[in-house]
Amino acid sequence: MMKRKAAFLLAALTAGAFCMGGMTACGENGGGGALTKSNIKIGLICLHDENSTYDLNFINGMNEAKKNLGLSDDQVIIKKNIPETNECKEAASDLADRGCNIIFADSFGHEPYMIEAADKYKDVQFCHATGTMAHTEKKDNFHNAFASIYQGRYLAGIAAGLKLNEMIDAGKITPDKAVMGYVGAYTYAEVISGYTSFYLGAKSVCPSVTMKVQFTGSWYDETGEKEAATTLISQGCVLISQHADSMGAPTACENAGVPDVSYNGSTKDACPNTFIVSSRINWAPYYEHAVKAVLDGKAIETDWTGDLSTGSVQLTEVNDQAAAAGTQAALDAAAADLKSGKVHVFDAASFTVGGKELSSYQADVDTDDQYTPDTEVIKDGYFHESEFRSAPYFDLRIDGITTLNEKM
Repeated sequence: MMKRKAAFLLAALTAGAFCMGGMTACGENGGGGALTKSNIKIGLICLHDENSTYDLNFINGMNEAKKNLGLSDDQVIIKKNIPETNECKEAASDLADRGCNIIFADSFGHEPYMIEAADKYKDVQFCHATGTMAHTEKKDNFHNAFASIYQGRYLAGIAAGLKLNEMIDAGKITPDKAVMGYVGAYTYAEVISGYTSFYLGAKSVCPSVTMKVQFTGSWYDETGEKEAATTLISQGCVLISQHADSMGAPTACENAGVPDVSYNGSTKDACPNTFIVSSRINWAPYYEHAVKAVLDGKAIETDWTGDLSTGSVQLTEVNDQAAAAGTQAALDAAAADLKSGKVHVFDAASFTVGGKELSSYQADVDTDDQYTPDTEVIKDGYFHESEFRSAPYFDLRIDGITTLNEKM
């Protein structure tokens, strides 16, 4: 390790400049030669493997970025099934020791271990998805990234609301029975932001909609997610969505004949009769952006947030067999309004908390152990999500949504 650091220092002094902080010299790699597309190495740490729709989405994004960047298979090392423990630091250290110039990790709980690895390997760039601490840690080689997936969930909610309207018009349910269910992993702001934006999308086209949320206490628990969806269906939910990573909820819906909006990818093949649409983050644009920054000797943003315009927020193809007529046209129109700023997902006039509209709210952006509110996030009439850091901080419990249990 000391020899590698010395090589970096010597190369940097020869070049007469440092970039991106730490000891990474502009245009240099760990071996002291020029860093190019032909010799850059990338690491990716995944919480689970391809059986998790969440991790598969990250892996697919990396494969897309690898192709777009013109990299070979041996330039990318993916470590799977890495828990949110010190094993993550060990995995990151191994990737650095194997010559990776930039290392990504995909799960919230990986963050403290990625920070420790960043402290140990100053010459390597560490990029953590969904994390909250980069802007307060202020390390030149540690970064957070996310995407405005609340835009995608809002659009998916519109598809759900249109399906509810179809059911109402067909006499299958009455307006007061337009109850959606949502399987959530944890009571993190990320999950709350997601289910709230989904609900607001549905409400924008089906005003009578309400929603129940069941938490599982796990990102990936196929049995638990299936049981949660089954519980919601038994309690009168006529459409289900999720922020959890397995096929548990979609399978329960297909078995029960209940419409489903999934997450991170299409479940049409397994659930052809009930799958409507799915929202997902496309991580390829961020991978490409960060890798190009390393190659060009440029700083990577402390917080990077992709959106519909960057291609980072996407919807799968609508399944016409399950979706309401006109769904695709409605989604296209709504997406255009979101891109233009005509519509804001968290418009303060579109929801109430305890029966009251909000004109001001202090969110916990600079996260501490007590989750102390520190930043005003409502201005110009809407809640500014993912603007003061990339990770979501919308944690309001709005009217119309009932949580059946609370698990952290």
